[in-house]
Amino acid sequence: MATTTAVGHTHAAVEASNPIDIYRSHISDLLAPVAGKPAKDIYEKLSWTQTFDKGDLGLPIPSLRVPPKEASAKASEWSEKFPNSDLVEKPVVAGTFLQFFFKPQPLAKLIIPSILQKKTLFGTNLKLGLRDETDPTKGKKRMVIDFSSPNIAKPFHAGHLRSTIIGGFLANLYEAAGWSVVRLNYLGDWGRQFGLLANAFEMLGSEEKLEKDPIGHLFDIYVEINRISEPEEKEIKEKKEELKQASTNGKDTTELENEIKALESKSVNEKARQYFKRMEEGDEAALATWQRFRDLSIERYKKTYARLNIRYDVYGGESTVELERMDRAVRQLKESGLSEESQGATIVDLTKNPKTKKLGKALVRKRDGSSLYLTRDIGEAYKRVELYQPDKLVYVVASQQELHLAQLFKILELMGHPEIAEKCQHITFGMVHGMSSRKGTVKFLDDILRDVGEKMHEVMQTNQAKYEQVENPEQTADTLGITAVMVQDMSGKRINGYDFSLERMTSFEGDTGPYLQYAHARLCSITRKACLSAEDLQSADLSLLSEPHAINLVRALSSWPDVVQNTLKTQEPVTVLSYLFKMTHMLSSSYDVLKVVGSEPEIKKARMALYEAARQVLNNGMKLLGLNPVERM
Repeated sequence: MATTTAVGHTHAAVEASNPIDIYRSHISDLLAPVAGKPAKDIYEKLSWTQTFDKGDLGLPIPSLRVPPKEASAKASEWSEKFPNSDLVEKPVVAGTFLQFFFKPQPLAKLIIPSILQKKTLFGTNLKLGLRDETDPTKGKKRMVIDFSSPNIAKPFHAGHLRSTIIGGFLANLYEAAGWSVVRLNYLGDWGRQFGLLANAFEMLGSEEKLEKDPIGHLFDIYVEINRISEPEEKEIKEKKEELKQASTNGKDTTELENEIKALESKSVNEKARQYFKRMEEGDEAALATWQRFRDLSIERYKKTYARLNIRYDVYGGESTVELERMDRAVRQLKESGLSEESQGATIVDLTKNPKTKKLGKALVRKRDGSSLYLTRDIGEAYKRVELYQPDKLVYVVASQQELHLAQLFKILELMGHPEIAEKCQHITFGMVHGMSSRKGTVKFLDDILRDVGEKMHEVMQTNQAKYEQVENPEQTADTLGITAVMVQDMSGKRINGYDFSLERMTSFEGDTGPYLQYAHARLCSITRKACLSAEDLQSADLSLLSEPHAINLVRALSSWPDVVQNTLKTQEPVTVLSYLFKMTHMLSSSYDVLKVVGSEPEIKKARMALYEAARQVLNNGMKLLGLNPVERM
């Protein structure tokens, strides 16, 4: 009779990245001789279940190359012959599946000490990021992730918010899997709008306002200069229509042409073009002004990002792609026969090949010879590969850019660089609707965060007794507000858009950010009231956790490392969030049953060890999502 001692596995569970892998190995070793299948194959097919009534691990029999007609009979036969084990019950047959239920006491003795010892590392598996798991000296895999990417002097809009939240989460996720991650913010920091901005600052700018609020002030003067230029552009457009009519009617257009030239030469937009031309030609004064605007904006962005737990290794941008790289990209496209001239512009016609027909025609260079986003992005992709030698190049960009990025990846491949194209991945997402501040529709992220923080502060003040116990209520309200925004953003699949709702996101009812924070704060409150030390928890008799609520909570905690690993496949924040909400619902239904304060000393220790393990996993999950767990609220 084959048995295994759970106590002998406790040390192994603490050492293992995923204690449930001990169960996978155990089940595989016991089932292999019964099934006549390699243990390795069984191990790979054992998967976690969606609901506890289907077991802790499931095995689809047909996945082991068993003919479908025989699968049900084999399931019954293997279940009957499965040896006794002190870790798992006899497998339950469910059609062509075997369901494995873990024995509660050994599971608690494996999982809770593992969580209490590993703390923030529980759930991570740093081996996954190694280039070679058998030889750590070969180093880590590297990912370059491009996310957020706002345009300087323009509002930090909803698309940037989603990119920031999703990108920050993915960077955390891959670091938890042992990857080396380069966080890159590719700013919209180049182009004619900077000529417009520089001239606007000369006319309308204030040094004091620029220092105090660079992004807001630059945006204000940008809006104003555009307002000034509107009647000019309208007049030029009308004159051009007049010219067109006169030309059609065979009239002399010399005077009209001169008039248009004079209007254009004096226009705000022409002055902006001239200024940007100076920037492109390396004019020191023009570049110094641009650099100052850029530096001040980045400093302000850094403060906003810090509130969202976001940091960057590199602040790049369109300005950092050297002209020579873009020229080389255009040259290579021409030499490889991929590009062609069309009405004075340079294009890559992807419709000629049936496989790439849906990608359409990609514009590489305009008639006036100026480069476009695609040319810059080709040059930038080469640059990232040269600088970082990445294993993965990730672009976290809204779904509207799907065609552009598909064209970019395909052109890189056709240019003879399939190895670069294979590393590229577009993480797409849908749009947020109705995101605006209380004072209007200007979508600055700081305005949104301020509004949500104020709303949370109002909600907190409705319970005056609790409010008075919070050390820094304004700071806590700000944290809760940020959590509310981020959780609403992560609550559905990335590709789905959603309606931005201040009322819904700040509610403590339902699966919201404040509810998640409340769950964490409540566990912290239980810890404070219990007055037990870490040593007390380590010496707890975990066999006393016999109630169904306790058993199911341990089962939920045991699946956290699998959730993290599965999230690497889905690349969806909602995979983590759904797990956390499921666990917090279990917690809230446990408090009346599994009381700590007032219980017998040994039961108190065991339950507190369970709650501390739950708090640690909840904390780990929230931090993985980029949230700051609060201890009081």
